[in-house]
Amino acid sequence: MDRRKSAGLALLSFAMLIVSLDQYIVVVALPEIGRELGYSAQTLQAVISAYAIASSGFLLLGGRAADLLGRRRALMAGLILYAVASLAGGLATEPAWQLTARAVQGLGGALVFPSTLAIINTTFAEGRERNRALGIWGGSGAAGLVIGVLLGGALTRLFGWESVFFVNIPLAGLALCLAVPLLDAGPPRDTKRSFDLPGALTVTGAVTLLVFSLVQGPALGWTSPWILLAATAGVLLAIAFVRIERRSPDPLVPPYLFRNRALTAAMAIAFLFMATFGSLLYFLSIYFQDVRGYDPLQTGLAFLLPTAVVVAGSTYAGQAVTRFGLRRTLIVALAIGAAGAIALGVGMSTGDSYAALTPGLVAVSLGDGAVFTMMFIAAATGVSDRTQGVASGMVSTSSGIGAVVGLAALVLVANAHTSGLVGEELHIAAANGIRNTVFVIGGGILLTLLFALRLRKPAPVCTTACEAEPHG
Repeated sequence: MDRRKSAGLALLSFAMLIVSLDQYIVVVALPEIGRELGYSAQTLQAVISAYAIASSGFLLLGGRAADLLGRRRALMAGLILYAVASLAGGLATEPAWQLTARAVQGLGGALVFPSTLAIINTTFAEGRERNRALGIWGGSGAAGLVIGVLLGGALTRLFGWESVFFVNIPLAGLALCLAVPLLDAGPPRDTKRSFDLPGALTVTGAVTLLVFSLVQGPALGWTSPWILLAATAGVLLAIAFVRIERRSPDPLVPPYLFRNRALTAAMAIAFLFMATFGSLLYFLSIYFQDVRGYDPLQTGLAFLLPTAVVVAGSTYAGQAVTRFGLRRTLIVALAIGAAGAIALGVGMSTGDSYAALTPGLVAVSLGDGAVFTMMFIAAATGVSDRTQGVASGMVSTSSGIGAVVGLAALVLVANAHTSGLVGEELHIAAANGIRNTVFVIGGGILLTLLFALRLRKPAPVCTTACEAEPHG
């Protein structure tokens, strides 16, 4: 790998780290944010969900923009949105202002995430070179989810909740300054391809409304007029999107991509990954603070070990895929992760020390890091350069929806037996609920194995002739 490629990969990994860590950097700061800005217990979770809803809704649009307008341009636009929204979020004096800023951050992430992945997949040849590059990129992304909790705890303790927003400004600014000298501008815009605006608008609206209904359903009630209206409108827009795509001469999501078994399996794995591994971070943070009584800094420090293991697992995953094959390596990683989740649940019920959790934390973090990298290796397999952005958007949309659906469902499991309880009874019920949730997560990881078994030898990359096939 030459120096320019290595430097570009380092920048892309850094940009991925910025987006990834921000998904959870505010988790530890939520209690302080709620107190100072006047959130209610029912609305505080919206600080997380506002980002998730916007990000999930615009990922396909972001991937398409990367393919048509230029991947470096899309990356830089996303970083600018990220920096501006972070400043606004840190300066917020009321919930509405801050939630708007979080939504704009999600839009920025929807441009950055697929752009970084598409640039890597078009810069590095499929196989050993790309596997190694995705291992490094994946290590940054998987570590960012954990580092977000670690950094959020330290910043909140030392500088207040505002710092979890302000820290993004210099990070995004540095990435912006390095983008032009380190990344190629890419091919000129393909004027023969359309943006498929009707398809882009309908799918963005469909995903946004469906994710909104899933996120807010538990808080507002599943029979709330707002939830029913959002869910119905989302389904209607999804139907409209399918019909538009069938008739479009240049559809937003080319139908032949769904015949790529590696890509469709990766989408299912990404959904389940974020519903299980991704949600676990949230419950661990709550467990350390509400059950163990850790302060924000102690909670952050408790994630040091998982962070190191996640980085190691992600970085080594690319090399392991090259040596042992994607399917075999993925199955082993999922088995280790499931065993780790079960061991973690056992540790929560049999001991009061951090040491009792260590075996489970190590195993589940190893699986976490490895699977994160491998699902994106699978997603890029057999996909042509001109549709890497859309393919990246497809798998990242699946992961975003998985995060929302998984967290919404698992919160119900965790709180199933806490209604009406107070004091020590509530404390015990909360601890038991989180432990049961971790066991459910272990079962979800085992379910992911079924989709890993679908992976076969890589299909050949689709040619121009394939892309030119008639749609109808």
